[in-house]
Amino acid sequence: MEKLKWIKVCAQAPYFEDEDGQSWTPIGQNDALTWPELQGIFLRKNIKEAEEYLAYLSANGVTCLRIMLEYCQTENRYLERPAGNFQRNMVQFWDDLFMLCEKYKLRLLLTPFDTFWMARRWNFHPYNVKNGGPCKSKWQWLSSDETRSAIKNRFSFVIRRWGGSGVIFGWDLWNELHPRHNQKRIEGLSDFITDVGTYVKNLELELFGKRHLQTVSVFAPDLHHYDMHDIVFKHPALDFASTHLYKKPEIDSPRNSFDAACVTGEMVREALVHTPASKPFLDSEHGPIDYFRRNRKNLPEACDDAYFLTIQWAHLASGAAGGGMRWPYRHPHTLTHGMRCAQKNLAEFVKLIRWKEFDRKNLVDLVRVDDPSVAVFSCGNSSQIIVWLLQRPKRKSGTKNQDLSIVSIPDQANGNYSISLWDTKTGLIENRLVTKTETLLNVSFEMKSDNIALAVTSIF
Repeated sequence: MEKLKWIKVCAQAPYFEDEDGQSWTPIGQNDALTWPELQGIFLRKNIKEAEEYLAYLSANGVTCLRIMLEYCQTENRYLERPAGNFQRNMVQFWDDLFMLCEKYKLRLLLTPFDTFWMARRWNFHPYNVKNGGPCKSKWQWLSSDETRSAIKNRFSFVIRRWGGSGVIFGWDLWNELHPRHNQKRIEGLSDFITDVGTYVKNLELELFGKRHLQTVSVFAPDLHHYDMHDIVFKHPALDFASTHLYKKPEIDSPRNSFDAACVTGEMVREALVHTPASKPFLDSEHGPIDYFRRNRKNLPEACDDAYFLTIQWAHLASGAAGGGMRWPYRHPHTLTHGMRCAQKNLAEFVKLIRWKEFDRKNLVDLVRVDDPSVAVFSCGNSSQIIVWLLQRPKRKSGTKNQDLSIVSIPDQANGNYSISLWDTKTGLIENRLVTKTETLLNVSFEMKSDNIALAVTSIF
């Protein structure tokens, strides 16, 4: 079996490539050890079912899953118990998952702790001093020297056993960084990243002569409330920036997919303002969190499929890498067939862009469309551009969409271009070759669906 190459940041663009220089785009979602498709790996109860699931993901364009090394909503998925003692059944789970991911060319964004359930069930966690652990309080996870040592020990075990694998896309050093886990202080959060990130990097360099990428995630509302922008987006130890794109009510409890897409576009655009131009940005968790908790039921499937599709396209077209990482918020915790189709469609579209030279900027203020009922999402540079157009919801019955739309793209160099018109459900509609000699590059087409994407690339 050919080993997966390690992922790195492109030298000249805020996107990703492997060691051989092949572009790689993170397309996937959050998954967990106890959720339906992977739970069969634990104790090897049904590895065949899990393998079929991972094969299905790979066939549908999924390239990456974000997973926590333990998921402690229950008592039987702790990686360590007691602290420092790595449980044989959990180690076997990860052995098997790494083997299957290697086989189906899937990579993992790994984060060391399930901090959500860890906080809520702290009395039971092996790191609690009451259970023989290193930490007296969940308010000291990031500040306690003893807990820092335990965190490094966890990373050390994982790196020494699985760290040589290209299955690891990167390390999310901490899930949803927050002052409350640092004695309620902002001061010291940056130091935690430096300390743990440097330890991880140096150990990998010592063992393998190279290292995996690093990031840290943050709950978007906390990012603003505590002004953690410089820590999350600009910390020199972090190779790419990631946030969890939650916002009330448009994403957390959506009434329609249009508003969810617009807020996603705005949040990505703002994130790029804070992120250094050479550093990739991506959402590593989003979903209808409030709707799911409040109503204790799923969004209607057709609505959720539209919500999923529009968020992923708003994410990509606004300048982020990939389509974002959905947390299912469905019962059971699994994505729908429609969402998988949306991922496969996006995976085909991304092949149209030369990512290694796509030093994009958000262009929403520059690209124009002549139909006021259509919202524009766009990013690009002087030789390539992505445009995604989304029809606003009809306010009056019988209102007819404008059939012919014209998109005007400024600041493109004169020359020959390939323009691919793309239906986000069925794929390529049409491919055109055009020559730009005027101030604007104008593209006219029929808006036959409520959303359509364009990939505009120069031809040398």
